[in-house]
Amino acid sequence: MKIFIITIVMMMFVFLAIGIKIILKKDGEFSGTCASQSPFLNKEGETCGYCGKTAEEMCPNES
Repeated sequence: MKIFIITIVMMMFVFLAIGIKIILKKDGEFSGTCASQSPFLNKEGETCGYCGKTAEEMCPNES
C-alpha cells in the first residue's frame, strides 16, 4: 500500500509539472516535438511520425 501511495503522489507531481510547463510556455506548445530533428532519437534518418518531414527538412511546428 505504501508503494501505491508513493506512485500516486509521484504521478500527481509529474502531471502538475507538465501543466505548469504548458501554462508558462508561449501558446501552450511544447518545443521540439519532431523527433527527426534530434540526432539522438533519429539515427537512421527516418521521417518524423508527427509531421512527416525528414531530418534535413525544417519542421513546420518550430518557430
